Amino acid sequence: MVEPADRPSTAGHRLGAADSFGVSTLEPGLRPPAQPAGRQVSIRVQMLDDTQEVFQISQRSVGKVLFDLVCVHLNLAEGDYFGLEYQDHRKMTVWLDLLKPTLKQIRRPKNTILRFVVKFFPPDHTQLLEELTRYLFALQIKRDLACGRLVCNDTSAALLVSHIIQSEIGDFDETQSWQHLLHNKYLPDQDAIRDKITDCHRQHVGQTPAESDYQLLEIARRLEMYGVRLHPAKDREGSNLSLSVAHVGVLVFQGHTKINAFNWSKVRKLSFKRKKFLIKLRADPAQSAHHDTLEFAMASRDCCKVFWKICVEYHAFFRLFEEPKPKPKPILFTRGSSFRFSGRTQKQVIDYVKDSELKKLPFERISILTFFCILSYHLLPHLTLCSIPVPPSPFVFPFSSPPPESPGSEDSPVGSHRVVVNGNGALNGVPGPCPEGHHLSPLTSPLLTDAGCVRNDDEDEARRKKFPTDKAYFIAKELLTTERTYLKDLQVITESFHGVAVKDEAFPDSATSLISTSYDPVHEFHQGFLREVEQRLAQWEGRSNAHIKGDYQRIGDILLKNIQGLRQLTVHLQKHSECLVELERVCRSSRKAEAACRDFEQQRVCYLPLNIFLLRPLHRLLHYKLLLERLCKHYPPTHEDFRDCRAALADISEMVLQLQGTMMKMENFQKLLELKKDLTGIDNLAIPGRVRRFSFLEVTDFQLAGFHEFIRLGCLSKLSGKGLQQRMFFLFSDSLVYTSRGMTPSNQFKVHGQLPLYGMTIRESEEEWGVPHSFTLFGQRQSVVVAASCAAEMERWVEDIRMAIDLAEQSSSPSTDLLPPGLSDNKLTEDGGAELESEDELSGSRSSLERPGHRGNTTVHVCWHRNTSVSMVDFSVAVENQLSGNLLRKFKNSNGWQKLWVVFTNFSLFFYKSHQDDYPLASLPLLGYSVTAPAESENIHKDYVFKLHFKSHVYYFRTESEYTFERSALGVLSSFFDLFGFYHYEKPDLGKYSFYICKTCIKNA
Repeated sequence: MVEPADRPSTAGHRLGAADSFGVSTLEPGLRPPAQPAGRQVSIRVQMLDDTQEVFQISQRSVGKVLFDLVCVHLNLAEGDYFGLEYQDHRKMTVWLDLLKPTLKQIRRPKNTILRFVVKFFPPDHTQLLEELTRYLFALQIKRDLACGRLVCNDTSAALLVSHIIQSEIGDFDETQSWQHLLHNKYLPDQDAIRDKITDCHRQHVGQTPAESDYQLLEIARRLEMYGVRLHPAKDREGSNLSLSVAHVGVLVFQGHTKINAFNWSKVRKLSFKRKKFLIKLRADPAQSAHHDTLEFAMASRDCCKVFWKICVEYHAFFRLFEEPKPKPKPILFTRGSSFRFSGRTQKQVIDYVKDSELKKLPFERISILTFFCILSYHLLPHLTLCSIPVPPSPFVFPFSSPPPESPGSEDSPVGSHRVVVNGNGALNGVPGPCPEGHHLSPLTSPLLTDAGCVRNDDEDEARRKKFPTDKAYFIAKELLTTERTYLKDLQVITESFHGVAVKDEAFPDSATSLISTSYDPVHEFHQGFLREVEQRLAQWEGRSNAHIKGDYQRIGDILLKNIQGLRQLTVHLQKHSECLVELERVCRSSRKAEAACRDFEQQRVCYLPLNIFLLRPLHRLLHYKLLLERLCKHYPPTHEDFRDCRAALADISEMVLQLQGTMMKMENFQKLLELKKDLTGIDNLAIPGRVRRFSFLEVTDFQLAGFHEFIRLGCLSKLSGKGLQQRMFFLFSDSLVYTSRGMTPSNQFKVHGQLPLYGMTIRESEEEWGVPHSFTLFGQRQSVVVAASCAAEMERWVEDIRMAIDLAEQSSSPSTDLLPPGLSDNKLTEDGGAELESEDELSGSRSSLERPGHRGNTTVHVCWHRNTSVSMVDFSVAVENQLSGNLLRKFKNSNGWQKLWVVFTNFSLFFYKSHQDDYPLASLPLLGYSVTAPAESENIHKDYVFKLHFKSHVYYFRTESEYTFERSALGVLSSFFDLFGFYHYEKPDLGKYSFYICKTCIKNA
């Protein structure tokens, strides 16, 4: 074991910087791709950190084998953005063709070094889903700056270098930072702006290396020379120009200034003839009917062909949905080149990383060299280290510390290159697990190893037969289990949150007193209610002799007594909406209070957004009403418990009707507050704007207190000049807002635009655009083409948007602009508009990091990852179908069943060891999952078992009775997920949600 004093010390450690941990997606134990038989050849590859590694390949292997070896060695899931380049015998830099044999391209492998570099530069770095990928892109930016390829002004250069230094040595220290700049060169002319670099570095205190990479890419992508590789050419007049290719099309430069751009949508054909490179444009009806052909002269035919190939690959990678099919070989004659793009397109890469949900591997991020060594130990531990001399590289990157010495070598020179075979090296110690405080992805399925015990099936069957089988007993047991969860949720407000508010003194006494006086009496009342229910169930189950008389096999009398007592607390329940508004007002006016609430939501006891707990007492009334309706439906009129249940149902129905308006206002306001935390770039989402009434509503006093009304959120693909791009859409009562996800610690969504619904029309446009499940929104200011993931999703969106358009047109007041002034009136840069590079714009990119630690498993983020959507009706139905209780769970490849306490709420399953636990051990977001019955081939020979599956994730859950099975598998889950083996749906009471009437929901019901 390595002692702390013996660990390699980096500049970041010397300055006291905290360790940063990343996540990689490939599982350990992966083996290199299969290779054809034959003699092995050594190929040297130089990585982005200037280390060189030797890979053994067969002499008949194609280029893809070598490229896959490099990606496996790096544990890189998004390897398709990268490529291997080398200098051929003509001294030209070319890309390794993945379809051709490697040795036919590299004639002298012993004297050739391939370079692993970025090949395709996406327009938006948030499309890079892996932290490791963004880190490698940051190294590429660092390389381009050092060699003078990424040209920019001094302000941008200083910002870029400051983020690089922050990621390498940590927070600013005047002496250390100055010495670091003296000994490391990041820019060709670095000394002239050294003071400006240190000034920028001083502003990055607390920024982690991952955040520095994000900010580095955020600044770099705005630069005109980002990802540009210039190819010299001349126009027809003989002027010296340069050609380049990017995601938008072919670019023309004069020096380092872009003078023209030919978008892919305007290009009809790219070709070359001898030394001439030809761009054939589509006819422009507004100017002339003939096709324009632009001609550029390059140095040689080989130069033309090299540039033509990279154009073909760029076009295919960014514009196509899938890899193009190979052309059939002609029988006699060939015409033209057979070259084609090989590999996954960008859309396939994004879908693969999001859909595969491979196991996340934590890695310590000290330097790229140490990181590579750790992964090498995991991947191929049985190969030996091989050191060979390496000539010095023309591009040497400054690192904060020298690489670790090879084991067994005491006289290894500091700073010498370390070379390994097929990406494998020896380490002194085995990397340990992810340290506390660094969590895996919130969407990773739970893997509870010791959360519960494995039950003996025979004992479980014998135990089950001892309990009553009457349906009324299981309804009463559902009352008991959900009451336990409800009481725990109340304790979050009355004990946990109250303790934080009093301790930190962040909230005024008036707000703390209001919450305490409104929730403490409710909590105290339900403590007594729970004790009575527990005692009755114990008697009902036969754990005392009282059940012999038969007086205790009922629950209606307890419900009637306590619901009558609950009516006395109506005055407190009516104040809960006031508590929600007051808490938001305090947080909006006090940063200390806002920080206290944010910190409290990060505690494990607060497993849901804080505002949801404030709504629990009103939601509980709905649960009582549904339970009593089931009891009245089950009992015959002559049953002794029927009269009490019917009387209790009448009382609770009256309470629900009395508090219905308050509950609906709170639900909408709570959802707006939750969306406000997930969105950045929007001002007045949760601020009252106006009061709206609609003549068709039966509830005459229904109004949403002047707030925007939320209708639906979810994922759609927006068609722009860059092709289809995933966007998150939010539908409100008067506008449609679309956003993209920012890859920052806050995980917020950046608003790109707002479409007012007044005067909007909608039209299906699959045939017009050739995009499946697409439709066009025609607004007063702009039109947008979007595509859904499937026909059902498209139908839901179209119906809800049409309903919202009708509501907007019935409103007498104009729509409120949700975006800041100026943002909604200008065309946004996501569609390929010109982007200006200014100091203010680049410095402002840090604003999205001012809210660290935001939870990334909210409903919005789950919809983004699962490419689905939910509506307000879905939220309302989910509230009515909350469940909790014991379930037996089994994984796909496990043997025994694991008993867990499971809570179903907010579209997720939360797993506990027992109902006494204060916080869940893990959670499983269920949006997108399917529910089926296990097939015969799965050998699940048990009763009351249902199967949950999404992609490769499979879970089996087993209940104790038919009633629990119907409630768990059918009554709840079928409300939201596709069913294949069976179907059952409890029709929601849409009367009280008359504002959210949706044809799709009614049809599904």
